Amino acid sequence: MTNVTAKNLINGEWVGAQDGAMGTSRNPANQEAIGSFPASGLADAKAAIAAAAAAFELPNWAQNPRLRQLVMLRWADRLEQRAEYLAQLLTRENGKVIAQSRGELIGAVSEIRYYAGLTRYIPGHAFEVEPGVYSTMIKEPAGVAGIIVPWNAPVVLLIRSLTPALCAGCTTVIKPAPQTALITYEVLRDLHEAQGLPPGVLNLVSETGHAVAQELVASPDVSVISFTGSNATGARIMADAAPTMKKLSLELGGKSCCLVFPDADPSVVAPALAQAAVIISGQQCTAARRILVHGSRYDEMKAALTQSFKDLRVGFGEAAGMHMGPLIDTTAVRHVQERVQMALDTCDEVILKGGRLGGDLQAGNFLAPTLVAHRDTGAFFCQEEIFGPFVVLERFEDEKEAVARTNHTEYGLSASVWTNDGARAMRVSRAIRSGTIWINDHNKLFAEAETGGYRKSGIGRLHGYDALVDFLEIKHIYQNAGVV
Repeated sequence: MTNVTAKNLINGEWVGAQDGAMGTSRNPANQEAIGSFPASGLADAKAAIAAAAAAFELPNWAQNPRLRQLVMLRWADRLEQRAEYLAQLLTRENGKVIAQSRGELIGAVSEIRYYAGLTRYIPGHAFEVEPGVYSTMIKEPAGVAGIIVPWNAPVVLLIRSLTPALCAGCTTVIKPAPQTALITYEVLRDLHEAQGLPPGVLNLVSETGHAVAQELVASPDVSVISFTGSNATGARIMADAAPTMKKLSLELGGKSCCLVFPDADPSVVAPALAQAAVIISGQQCTAARRILVHGSRYDEMKAALTQSFKDLRVGFGEAAGMHMGPLIDTTAVRHVQERVQMALDTCDEVILKGGRLGGDLQAGNFLAPTLVAHRDTGAFFCQEEIFGPFVVLERFEDEKEAVARTNHTEYGLSASVWTNDGARAMRVSRAIRSGTIWINDHNKLFAEAETGGYRKSGIGRLHGYDALVDFLEIKHIYQNAGVV
């Protein structure tokens, strides 16, 4: 695979940064350079926002749902045709195992087609409030949407924000993560080349710093910000967006608990939870972080889970049969190692100690999984989202304690309940304060079902029909037509 030279897309034209600066993208498995992208600045951001704002004022996009649907369907077809190339590039740039990259492309294509299907059905309603007096409610696109994309699942997390924005009729400016600017460029190149897309509807501005993202958040010409990332950055976005009162869609951190009840089989549950813990090398906000086990099965589950982690294959994402690749970059490795070491020093029990891997993997950002046991849910490593392959094992004695331990958190993104008792599954799921609860499974995400979090896990929902809410305004039109 040849190296990729990405560009910005502004008002329908592929261009470099105005000052000519470039950034380098590197393969996290071996640090080799795999391409370059514009290291854009404030002037580039302003140009892209101006192009999107001008395009929004024209009716040929915002008021043309049939065209929007056709463009999205054509885009999905183009992505599907290039899916294997894109999956290979995603693995090279992000490091995730190839099976996960292929799955991400399949999910992305499905999501585009889902929102293409919704595009021609965004209904309002009308009613007669008194004789001859009518109120008509119509749903209109909010305006320019700024989309700030993370690096951990850069294709599907781009598309789960971009497709409802396009479906609603918004125009867009996209700011990718510098770690995955190449795959974002390639995915959007297919959309740009889809027949019928007007200039200015889609704009892409890459950067190595923060000036572009900051301008998107602060600009009065941007009506919506859709961001996926850390709580700290989400809080700054909320503060910086406050003067313009723009709409915010924020999916932030998580600390997913997995509750394993006595009737669940550890030999079945343990391998599933080990895989759920190391998805994208533990760099997914819904990854399994805390595993809570009923006391009667605790020892059995600890043994099964330890073996399941030992059985995971860590290596180059392109290789067949791998379960886990490298972390995204050296900064991430250093931070995760520091937090894990602090946990090892203070936890009740170190069950499995991970760490850097040598041999052929020495040059890459590889970390083996760590498993610890701890009783106090107030410990920093039970509360803090450590964005890597680190899991805490906990014991509970009844449903009430399991729910209390799960809800002792600032987060509320996702959790899972493992039991063959249907009533218990529903009872416990209802009591957990999280946006998504899986029963006897984990990390099942798809276009049709809304996802998002309680508390500090974010604002708004993505996926599903309700994702359109963040990209729409409701207009009330009053008319006194009189009566005959």
